Amino acid sequence: MEILGTTLRICVDDLETSVVFYERLTGSSALRFERGGVSVAAVGCFLLMSGPASEIDVLRKVTATIAVKDVDEALVALTEVGAQVLAGPVPTPVGRNLIALHPDGSIFEYVDRKAVHEPQP
Repeated sequence: MEILGTTLRICVDDLETSVVFYERLTGSSALRFERGGVSVAAVGCFLLMSGPASEIDVLRKVTATIAVKDVDEALVALTEVGAQVLAGPVPTPVGRNLIALHPDGSIFEYVDRKAVHEPQP
C-alpha cells in the first residue's frame, strides 16, 4: 500500500470562522462539500467538519485521514496485517474511502482519488 499523505481531522462548532483561520494559516483556499449532513472544508492538510452532534461524535472517533494510491490495495494490506475494515470501500465526492480499526484500537480513514466510474484493472 502506497501512502501519499495524511490529513488532520478537526471537528468545529463554527465552520465559517474556522475556515477563515485555516485559509490564512495555510495560504490555501478551502474545498467545500457536504456529506451525510456534515459540512466539510478541506484546507491544506486540515479537514474541518461541522454538523449535528450525532454525526460529529462518530467522526471524532477517526484519528486521521490517510491518502493512499488505491483503496483496494489498502483494503488488502490492512486485512493482511490484522486491521478490521469497519466501512467501505465506498465512493466519496473526490474518490473512494474505507474506515479501518487497527489492532491497537485506533480508527483511520483511508482515501484515494480514483473516480467511481474509472475502470478497475
